[in-house]
Amino acid sequence: MTRQELRIYRRHLPHWRLPYATYHVTWSLQRHQADLSAPERSLVVSAMKCFEADRYDLYAYCVMNDHAHGLVAPKPEFDLEDIVRSWKSYSTNRMQRNFGRKGAVWLEEYFDRIVRSRLDYETKVKYILENPLKRWPGIVSYRWCGLGRAGTKEIGFVS
Repeated sequence: MTRQELRIYRRHLPHWRLPYATYHVTWSLQRHQADLSAPERSLVVSAMKCFEADRYDLYAYCVMNDHAHGLVAPKPEFDLEDIVRSWKSYSTNRMQRNFGRKGAVWLEEYFDRIVRSRLDYETKVKYILENPLKRWPGIVSYRWCGLGRAGTKEIGFVS
């Protein structure tokens, strides 16, 4: 890896971009917004899966009542920030139109982290899939979490 390959930029949070990297991404609802309903959670999941395999590999996802997680590897011609923006924009527009939400739905900024090893990957998948159980101990099933099509696919890591 050369320094030219690594791109760092900052909004409110720092963001590191590296070609062929896999990222753990988390974004949250605006504080004034009500929790996501079941149909809204399904809508966010469908947004995340919409361009799966075309623009990115989706390894794992979870849409909670107030935030969402994705483990995603953008294809080389697509930027992570554009992918996340499309998920947030599409789901916002549909929630406003179909469910009567007003104003900004998601916080402008989101957190992302480059996955660096097989252990890091496995830890992130476990964290994402077990997120509902941490929030609601004793929950038996949660339909807005799962592995994407790429969930069992081999991935490369940054060392």
